[in-house]
Amino acid sequence: MEEYPEELRTPPVTLACLIGCPDVHGLIAAHLHSQQPPVNVIALPDFSKISVIPPKKAPRENSDSVAGIIKRDWLSKHRTKIPSVVAALFTYENVSGDPAQWLQVCTDVDNLKATVRGRNIKLVLVIVTQSADRDYTSDDRVTALRKRAEVDAKNLIIFAPDDQVELQQSLGRLSTSFADLSNTYYKDEGRRVKVRLEKRSLNSLELNVRYCFKGAVYAEFRRDWIEALKLYEDAYHTLPEMVEKSSERSPIQYLVEIKTIAEYLHFKISTLLQHGGKNAEAILWFRKHTANYRKLLGAPEVAFLHWEWFSRQYLAFAQVLETSNVNAVQVSSVLPVATEKPTERELYPAHYYQLAAFYLKEKSKCLEVAVSMSGDFDAADEESVVSSLYVGQFSRLLEHEGQEIMQSLTDEEFVRYSIAEGKRFHDSFDIIALLNRSCEAYSSIMAERTATYGSVLMAREYFSVGELSNAKKIFDNVASVYRLEGWILPLWEALGYLRECSRNMNSVKDFMEYSLEMAALPLSDNASDVLLNGPTGPATLSQREKIHREAFEVACGESLDKSDLKVNDDYPLYLDIDVASPLRTVLLALVAFHQPVVKPACPSLITIALQSRLPADVEIDQLEVQFNQSECNFIIRNGRKPSAASISSSQPGRRVEIAHSLRLTPNKWLRLTYEIKSDHSGKLECIYVIAKMGSYLTLCCRAESPASLNESPLWKFENLLQTTPTKDPCLAISGQKAIQVEEPDPEVDLVLGSSGPAFVGEEFSLPVTVSSKGHAVRSGELKINLVDTRGGGLLSPREEEPISSDYLHVELVDVICISSDQHETPPDSIQKIQPSFGLISVPSLEIGSTWSCHLKIRWNRPKPIMLFVSLGYSPENGQKVHVHKSLQIEGKPAVAISHRFLLPIRNHPLLLSKIKSVPEPDQVLPLPLNESTLLVIHVKNCSDVPLKLLSMSIDTEENSEACSLQPQSVNFREPVSHMPEEDFTQIFVIIPRINVSKLKIGIVNLRWQRDSENGDQSHISSSSQITKYRLPEVTVEIPPLVVSFESPPHAILGTSFIYSVKIINRTELIQEMKFSITDSPSFVSSGPHSDTIFILPSSAHVLSYLLVPLGVGSLQLPPVTLTSVRYSAGFQPTMASTSIFVYPSQPRFKLSDT
Repeated sequence: MEEYPEELRTPPVTLACLIGCPDVHGLIAAHLHSQQPPVNVIALPDFSKISVIPPKKAPRENSDSVAGIIKRDWLSKHRTKIPSVVAALFTYENVSGDPAQWLQVCTDVDNLKATVRGRNIKLVLVIVTQSADRDYTSDDRVTALRKRAEVDAKNLIIFAPDDQVELQQSLGRLSTSFADLSNTYYKDEGRRVKVRLEKRSLNSLELNVRYCFKGAVYAEFRRDWIEALKLYEDAYHTLPEMVEKSSERSPIQYLVEIKTIAEYLHFKISTLLQHGGKNAEAILWFRKHTANYRKLLGAPEVAFLHWEWFSRQYLAFAQVLETSNVNAVQVSSVLPVATEKPTERELYPAHYYQLAAFYLKEKSKCLEVAVSMSGDFDAADEESVVSSLYVGQFSRLLEHEGQEIMQSLTDEEFVRYSIAEGKRFHDSFDIIALLNRSCEAYSSIMAERTATYGSVLMAREYFSVGELSNAKKIFDNVASVYRLEGWILPLWEALGYLRECSRNMNSVKDFMEYSLEMAALPLSDNASDVLLNGPTGPATLSQREKIHREAFEVACGESLDKSDLKVNDDYPLYLDIDVASPLRTVLLALVAFHQPVVKPACPSLITIALQSRLPADVEIDQLEVQFNQSECNFIIRNGRKPSAASISSSQPGRRVEIAHSLRLTPNKWLRLTYEIKSDHSGKLECIYVIAKMGSYLTLCCRAESPASLNESPLWKFENLLQTTPTKDPCLAISGQKAIQVEEPDPEVDLVLGSSGPAFVGEEFSLPVTVSSKGHAVRSGELKINLVDTRGGGLLSPREEEPISSDYLHVELVDVICISSDQHETPPDSIQKIQPSFGLISVPSLEIGSTWSCHLKIRWNRPKPIMLFVSLGYSPENGQKVHVHKSLQIEGKPAVAISHRFLLPIRNHPLLLSKIKSVPEPDQVLPLPLNESTLLVIHVKNCSDVPLKLLSMSIDTEENSEACSLQPQSVNFREPVSHMPEEDFTQIFVIIPRINVSKLKIGIVNLRWQRDSENGDQSHISSSSQITKYRLPEVTVEIPPLVVSFESPPHAILGTSFIYSVKIINRTELIQEMKFSITDSPSFVSSGPHSDTIFILPSSAHVLSYLLVPLGVGSLQLPPVTLTSVRYSAGFQPTMASTSIFVYPSQPRFKLSDT
């Protein structure tokens, strides 16, 4: 599409012209460019430049001969030179100036009218003025100027660039006038052309096509896509009539011109359909277009021009299809709706790129034929040939008497010129570029197989032009796809090209790999029906055998014809074959141990099975079997080839076995069974089987297990007799190439002792004992690992933990070794202690000796762990032995601490936050200011062992003035025995002293230790531990009212006593209180029953009652109800606070001395 001129590739854009006042041209042009659709501008500084608008030519006569169809510069001229509207700009000073200035303005208008009248160009007058002079622009001279220019009042624009508001309004009116007048201009021009077509007075088909084309372009100018599409289709349908009609011009050039016009028209039609969302119609139209012109080859000597033109059609349509917008405005086609639908492949641009490359390749072939038949001619004579005045025509440019003259070409001259132009360009690179775009497009839609075929075509083209490295790279990728797909014949062709590339690049290793892979493909003589044009020839069994012979001739050091491939002592061949290698079909090595597990130094049988898919027998000189334990490696020598002894002698000290024969027959297994033993425990695995053939060729095969054998996709469906790699069918199914060599049985005991649980905060001591029973311990190492039983880590999340800065749940603190004179620490002892890992050296132990150590483990938070302890040691004159033990331990909290706040009995402050109707979920507990509050601490023994509580204290975080705490610490004179599941309570008194929103009381510290008198816990540290508990934050409030009840601790039957209620007003306001007392049958009372009282600020009021008990035992005092009018809060004491015990007589208490 880039070969087309820009005026054809892009839609027409309205052209306008500005004359005069160049200072404002930039403002107007920028505004017009920003419009939708935009308007291009020709800016002329003054009226003397008006001659750039070409004058109107005289109309042609019907009798004149038609030299061509469409002039080459007509479309460009209407887009860049002939405007649809001209704006004449005058300053207000020139219009209203002296007579000389006015005369010049009139002259300029007259000259402009004379220029634009011939082409029917529309005219706009623009008066440029300042905003201050706007009111004076309606004078007589402006009116006279408008009449002289024959312009309507709406096309006279007053332009004021100094005022932003006026500027935007002026630009808006100017763009509206331009849009209306340009649309009128192109509509008039289109109507004039359409009148000529409707009169049918044209005496040539060329003129019919020309006027249809012009009318369609005018319709595009005014965005009438339906009219443009109709006229383009009319012009296109006229072209076949011109082909059938005889012409006086040269037939070859005439057909080229018709095809060029058909190409332009088809491009326009396809673009309109595609960008209008009519993809299916555009594809069907393209199918019809190619069908109409496929057979119009023209003369045989220029057939290459036809295929070049055909390739260009596919390329242009692919590019249009890529840039189409399905969301554009729908464009109706005048064609009837086709019942046939495009195929799925035709919907994608990749299809057309590939066909464009295909037809360009046809052009290249035809050009070679044309060049060979044309003979020799002077290409310099064709340099004077240039494009003619009309589209699709060529002429010779001559100079005569200082003037350039265009001379028409004869068909013979045009043929020579076309051949000379074809020889100048290399089509192969264009073909490669097209195929590359096709492959990329197919890959983007996940059509990998079709993209692979395009890659094959591209690689062939690289191969044909000698770009061997690029061709080899692409063929390698193609071959990998064909191997996975199992496509044998296409793979044969790709490998053939790769083989030839390697031969020409003198790459011996690549040549051997591709040759052996080709020879191992599953082909027979039945495949000769399908012949591919590869460089290797047909895919037959005889060709496989030929390639097999050539490969081994090169491996033996012989040279092929026309090749510099060399193999000798300086350049040997070493080919690696792994599980993913395509050379697995050349040599497949399976290894199977007969036993899964063996003891050290015990022999085990191993079977090595070899298979080759090559078409002829292969003789192996020597096999080397390699293991992960190098001392187990051994060599198998061919007994029929004494020369192999010299090969094995290069590795002295290796075990050598002699095989009766190492000949590989095609598609049959060669089985070899030998004994092998290992003195080292662990995994024994066969890694490689290395086959040496002759002195220069070595195949290193990665050993595979029969149990995991995957058949090659190339040979999976071949009609062959399937045999097992081993004689034992069970071994063929489950055989493995690795065996486990067990460790010697340990004769050392490893004991982990644990009695009792582990508590959070204490150092838990775990004894580890090593006892030698039958082995002397040398170079012993003890490994300790702490692992989370739940799968997580031992590291806690980094949350705010002001109590402890440790972020480990559990950590290994230390390892304490119990030393003795018998077991001295070795000088090279190791001791590495980490939070979750430890490594220490174990001293040498004789048989019957014992060594122990203690592991110190600390739990910072509750968590179960698994303790793994591994002992590794070396017996005398033996390999290393390991003993493993594990123990699950869970660290639990020893005690659970809780708390609660209580008010003193019969003392009730009024806290306003407690009387809210809906309490907040995160509301902080309130405490009354300067009032006593009881803090009750509860301690529960959560363990299964008895504990001793030593002390309890509270560390305050506020200063001493914030609150007072009584007592702050309690040290028990004797440790408190705390049994399992038992509760212990301690009471503290808190009195807040300052009014704060949040008060931090502090941290409770409980010091405790295990009660060692109740069990043997000698391995546990006897030091005391501290458990901390943070008290929550509280808020402090000033209680407006405080109510307290006062009565004696007990009463005597029939004896009166005073029962009083004290109300304290802590506010600066008078408080109104309502009270009432309910009579009780247990007492006779005297005093006010109900009333309303007023309590002065910062004062107290006491309600006193005289009560006489009438019964004995625990009795309830008469209940008193209080109500605060201001706070709408009522109060009634609890039954516990109004209980009193009445004795029948005066009790006598005996007080002890203590």
